Amino acid sequence: MNITVFLGSRNAQKEIYETSVIKLAQEIAKRNHTLVYGGAKVGTMGILANTALEHGAKVIGVMPKILSEKEIIHEHLTEVYLVSDMHERKMKLQELADVFIAMPGGCGTMEEIFEVITWNQIGVHQKPYCFVNIDGIYDGIKLYLEHALSQNFMSKENFDKIHFFDSIEALVSSGLLK
Repeated sequence: MNITVFLGSRNAQKEIYETSVIKLAQEIAKRNHTLVYGGAKVGTMGILANTALEHGAKVIGVMPKILSEKEIIHEHLTEVYLVSDMHERKMKLQELADVFIAMPGGCGTMEEIFEVITWNQIGVHQKPYCFVNIDGIYDGIKLYLEHALSQNFMSKENFDKIHFFDSIEALVSSGLLK
């Protein structure tokens, strides 16, 4: 199974975020799944890839050429796709994925997971996706989605497909990683 993970290219302020990324990478490797991510060696992205590789997982990176030229591409990945831009990156990440996970991150993480949600709503894919809400980082997103539902800006069916897990253990218990 290919697990596409969206997360930060910066180091986290709190250790709990990095610890959770390490646990996720270990769970992916333990299940002989493949990690698919943005391809960077920096931030929590780098921690995720390094840990997955250290535990024997296959790791695929998808990196726009402009970012690879800034020397942030991870040099030790199993496979790398160099793409022309961020739009092509998101399409490749979606194509490769069997499931999508949003770990704590910034605006890029939000943009990527919300595109996945939108693509699901319009029928581009039927793959599962979730937020891992470590230390309540996505409480505001959850509140927004509940409000959007209450105001009829999304259907209950689409709302029910959006999963939030408060820990890697809860994600694993859900069966999403099989």
